[in-house]
Amino acid sequence: MGFFWMGRSFLPEFNEGTLTISAVTLPGTSLAESDKLGGMIEKILLGIPEVAATARRTGRAELDEHVQGVESAEIDVGLKMRDRSKQEMLKDMRARLSLVPGMNVTIGQPISHRIDHMLSGTRANIAVKIFGDDLATLRSLARKVETAMRDVAGVVDLSTEQQTEIPTLRVRFDRAALARYGLQPGTAAETLQTALVGKEVGQIFEGQLAFSLMLRYPLETGVRLDSIRQTLIDTPSGARVPLSGVAEIREDRSPNFVTRESVQRKIVVMCNVAGRDLRGVVNDVERHVKASVSLPSGYHVEYGGQFESEAEASRLLFWLDIAVVLGILVILTTALRSFGDALIIMVNLPLALIGGVVGVFLSGGILSVASLIGFITLFGIATRNGIMMVSHIKHLMQVEGVQDFHQAVLRGALERLSPILMTALAAGLALIPLALGAGKPGSEIQAPMAVVILFGLLSSTALNMMVVPTVYLRFGHKSILSS
Repeated sequence: MGFFWMGRSFLPEFNEGTLTISAVTLPGTSLAESDKLGGMIEKILLGIPEVAATARRTGRAELDEHVQGVESAEIDVGLKMRDRSKQEMLKDMRARLSLVPGMNVTIGQPISHRIDHMLSGTRANIAVKIFGDDLATLRSLARKVETAMRDVAGVVDLSTEQQTEIPTLRVRFDRAALARYGLQPGTAAETLQTALVGKEVGQIFEGQLAFSLMLRYPLETGVRLDSIRQTLIDTPSGARVPLSGVAEIREDRSPNFVTRESVQRKIVVMCNVAGRDLRGVVNDVERHVKASVSLPSGYHVEYGGQFESEAEASRLLFWLDIAVVLGILVILTTALRSFGDALIIMVNLPLALIGGVVGVFLSGGILSVASLIGFITLFGIATRNGIMMVSHIKHLMQVEGVQDFHQAVLRGALERLSPILMTALAAGLALIPLALGAGKPGSEIQAPMAVVILFGLLSSTALNMMVVPTVYLRFGHKSILSS
């Protein structure tokens, strides 16, 4: 039953030796102010003893695959661990960064950050996605969801996707006025876009480097509404008319961006997990959100993140485990020509499972995909011990002529003791360095597998020498007579 009480996680926690910190402030923040806040965060980070160096990127270009506004910064942090554990260091870092005003800070690692982004489209372990039509309602629901999630143990780096109203300039063309001057709305809009945003008209080559040649008005420190109204547009007759003569221009407020998934608008509340297993935190989050947040008609919540991949991988590996056990049973029955002997040898599987579960609990009590693969490997190794013993008992009676069944079982168990211990010891010694490497960079996948196999090997080897002979002595005589 202990197997079902363990916490669940998709992958073991990585120790990459570096951190990727995402810091997002309010949309519409200027580049200078965002740079100032980013510098403040870097100073705080460099004051932590374990932080060796930092590097920051503020914003991403509009044509980048992961476009980000200037209000968003990513900081790469190089670590050099000292006396404190990583968990203590991260707790101290989160406490210090929480003092920076107006910033949502999410702490991750380069590889883990990208895995989270691929799985849920966010930079955190858990993404609570709220779907609906009205942006104001979505933001209100997101605040309620975030409040509900604050009470869940293990939730850290809690933040809501920054969606807000920012100042914009709305230009609405007067089609009748455009027609009087012989202009098409598309042509006028393209002219305005060229003047204010720019249009690529060619390239300039300097050696092996190519630079885009842009046509636009001269850059200004601030675009004034009056200057936009006075922007001149060429007409087919050669005359120039100001933009204000053919369009209504006014200041407005619009969403900084709108995200969609499956053609539906959404807003995301995200968080990381610390000190608990991922599946347990997700279950608590679902329960708290369901109890605290009432969704209007047409709105619904979906949960995304690594736990989805964990559930899918666990289902797949569960069926693979069953297939492996059935495959072992079929092969043993065919090789030994006895279904009873095959079942007796399969007694080693629950014996190995006992040690594997103990190993998982001693290493943190969290079952990951790596641990599940370790159980599959363990089943094959544990079956070998039973084969060595049962086949030798049958050899004693059928080939060497031992007539007393009790004597054959006792002699077979004693004579197979050394070979079983030698093979188990060889495998165990090879696994000890991998198991002791838990927590070190690069050993995140190998260590949980090694712990499961090592502890399962210990239990199956010890119990195999007592349980399998006893079971064979009770039920194996018939299979000897039938063969």
